[in-house]
Amino acid sequence: MKTLLPLLVLLLSQSVMASHWMVRMRAINIMPDEKGTPTTVGGDIQINSESVPEVDLSYFFTENFAVEVIAATATHKVKTHASASNTNHDLGDVSLLPPTVLAQYHFQLGKVKPYVGAGLNYTFFYGDDSGSHKAIDYSNSFGWAVQLGADVELGNDLFLNFDLKRIAIQTDVKVDLFAGGSVTADVDINPVVAGIGIGHRF
Repeated sequence: MKTLLPLLVLLLSQSVMASHWMVRMRAINIMPDEKGTPTTVGGDIQINSESVPEVDLSYFFTENFAVEVIAATATHKVKTHASASNTNHDLGDVSLLPPTVLAQYHFQLGKVKPYVGAGLNYTFFYGDDSGSHKAIDYSNSFGWAVQLGADVELGNDLFLNFDLKRIAIQTDVKVDLFAGGSVTADVDINPVVAGIGIGHRF
């Protein structure tokens, strides 16, 4: 028992030392690749791009395999385009939060460490601003995500990070009009997210 306890402590300490975490802060540009046809008014959907900060946390099981969790929130303005009345209809402003989990494979090329990733996201829509309409509602979304990026070692466990993601986000939109009736749309947002930032590994 006396020899087992020091051995257990040694194993636990080695396990802690072998745990590799990385936290990154990125500036990202979210570029929706939107598709959707609103009922009643026709036309298609337009959603503006948005630049926001993003935070992610990665756990490295080995030098090559890691799991990353990312979180960022953005607010987008949504409107119809080229509708039957040849008028753009405001579908309000909406904020979304798409927590995403990605399994990654990291390549070891000296100070440059490219990686690829794939995973899932669940997008929460909140803060719907109906603008000139009576009410507006966006349904939450579940979808896939893919990723391509690279960490460039700067020294002292600091890394310059470049990251590109494609996130599948689909939502059902319903706008209740003050004049009566409603406009609905099945919208694919599917943004491309490009980012650059700094990472720290510990």
